[in-house]
Amino acid sequence: MKKEEQEMQLLIKKLNDASKNYYGGGVELMSDHEWDKAFDKLKKLEEETGIIFPNSPTRNVSNEQGNDEAKHEFPALSLAKTKKIEDLVKWADNRPIWLSWKLDGLTLVATYDDGEITSLVTRGNGYVGKDVTDLASGIFGVPCNINDTGHLVVRGEAVIKYEDFENYKLMTGEFYANPRNLAAGSMSAIDGFDIMDRHIQFIPFTLVYTDKDIQSWGLRMEYLKALGFNVVDHELIDIPSLENVSSVVERWSNIVSSGKNPFPVDGLVIAYDDTDYAMTGNVTGHHAIRAGFAFKWQDEEMETTLRNVEWSCGIQTITPIAVFDPIELEGTKVRRASLCNLSECDRLGIGGNGTVIKVIKANKIIPKVVGVTKKAGSMIVPAKCPVCGHDTIIDISRSGTRSLKCTNVWCTAKQLRKFVRFVSPCAMDIDGLAESTLSVFINQGWLKELPDVFSLMDHAEEMVKLDGFGVKKAMNLRKAIEKARDVSDESFIFSLSIPLIGIDVARKLLRVYYPLEKLFNIARNASNPFIFADIPGIGNEKSIRFVNWCQDQKNWDMYKRLLGCVRIIDLKASREINENGECARRTFVITGNIENWPNRDALKRYIIKEGGLVSSSVSKTTDYLINNDINSTSAKNRKAKALNIPIISEIEFIEKFGC
Repeated sequence: MKKEEQEMQLLIKKLNDASKNYYGGGVELMSDHEWDKAFDKLKKLEEETGIIFPNSPTRNVSNEQGNDEAKHEFPALSLAKTKKIEDLVKWADNRPIWLSWKLDGLTLVATYDDGEITSLVTRGNGYVGKDVTDLASGIFGVPCNINDTGHLVVRGEAVIKYEDFENYKLMTGEFYANPRNLAAGSMSAIDGFDIMDRHIQFIPFTLVYTDKDIQSWGLRMEYLKALGFNVVDHELIDIPSLENVSSVVERWSNIVSSGKNPFPVDGLVIAYDDTDYAMTGNVTGHHAIRAGFAFKWQDEEMETTLRNVEWSCGIQTITPIAVFDPIELEGTKVRRASLCNLSECDRLGIGGNGTVIKVIKANKIIPKVVGVTKKAGSMIVPAKCPVCGHDTIIDISRSGTRSLKCTNVWCTAKQLRKFVRFVSPCAMDIDGLAESTLSVFINQGWLKELPDVFSLMDHAEEMVKLDGFGVKKAMNLRKAIEKARDVSDESFIFSLSIPLIGIDVARKLLRVYYPLEKLFNIARNASNPFIFADIPGIGNEKSIRFVNWCQDQKNWDMYKRLLGCVRIIDLKASREINENGECARRTFVITGNIENWPNRDALKRYIIKEGGLVSSSVSKTTDYLINNDINSTSAKNRKAKALNIPIISEIEFIEKFGC
């Protein structure tokens, strides 16, 4: 085999392995910057040699791995990419075009028939994807029903806001490299309940097919908006001259650079307004040449010298931070960049002080080390936590990621994040305790455990002498703390920072086991860690985490001490649960159009009030599927029939369970 062919095979394996992890939620093997470079190099070698191997990523869309495969009605092919605005203008060919975001998530295709969702499928290899229809109810922006009586196919991106991504990591302590990595990994969830707290949002970027006579891409997006979809932002460029396109691209690029876009994006996309014309193009490799054209920003890459690696201790891991000689990137000075974890440091080959590194701003926002030009010495991994001095350990996650952790459960740095959550609006809701203020109080030694928040005013005299504080601020804090002593049961649970137990999970637990102290006593004395697993939306992992937390003596002592500081408001009455009601101990799934209630939520509230549970997807724990179209061939009906679960209409529901 020739040298060029050997190099091509190595590049293909490297790219395909990276893509498999990229779309599967595993360890990030290559940055986008590195992937683009390797892809471009492979493409150039293919052009020079005239050889294209069957498994080349230039010919195949990256494939997500899954057991439930589904064939796409319309191939979900990728777009050709460029980093030159001149290429966009040439492609437009003087035809009106629309510019929109190239969202950085996971592509999904939603199909509707007679107003009801019939399938939700990942892009996969462009021709066959993974069927994730059961997750539809857990993804925001995927309506189960729409006001369209025909056949509709919508393609969009499953994305997670930066803010929601950080909140999820704070709440769970789970590691994911970026929002896209979390979105991709979520497609292996059991059902919609499992992913609701990840706040994945479906944002359509094209209407692939509709029975309606709509030939304009812009009007198609307006139609999707009218149906209730939150479509991707877009702007018409009626005359796509170099000046016009450059102006719009620059304006949109500035939105990204300023950090005003809440979603991760990795470029822009242009599409012809004339959808009939767009469909006339040929398919080259895995690109539909007229379906659209992607623009990726030319990453500004600079070399600099590593001065040291700082270790930032958080609630779960100790993160390495590269500190280097200041450089100018995308109009701002950059001197620090997260190295994420030990696996990333190993992959990049990070050395000691004096190592020459290459830095970019990923997607024009986040400083990122993308390579090492010259290694100097070795990076020293601390054996002791830089905050509390306890031993550190190297932890390997299920996905294979190596991270550094502090062995001290009560490390002060870990407690800071817990204190931030404790005083947050969804928890104790104590105004005036920002993260910076909490950090000062921790350093003063006033906060060691969560209940110490309610003793802060014992330090009032010292507090008013602190820089930036004063008497008025101290008085306002006293009022906020006293107000916080009255707290709802679900907010109290959330405030404890129990891994995987968010506000929604707390509600689900309290619907079955209440009051709060009964729930905690059951968990404390449970011999079976899966005791709560059968509650819809809980599952094995959440049950184990909750039971383990309650059976840890330090946690339990802190919980009991905290109970003495607050007055728990039992929300059972507001949840209107009648444990002996008509629907007690039964689980229902609702689908299709509602005729006898104002809306689906009204029916759901009735079932919950009468002691029942409502799930988003059909499973073996479902007792009844409510669907006025009993003979429907929808995915939920098919699954209910396969599991021998009764399908009943609203009238039959009323006859059986009364109202």
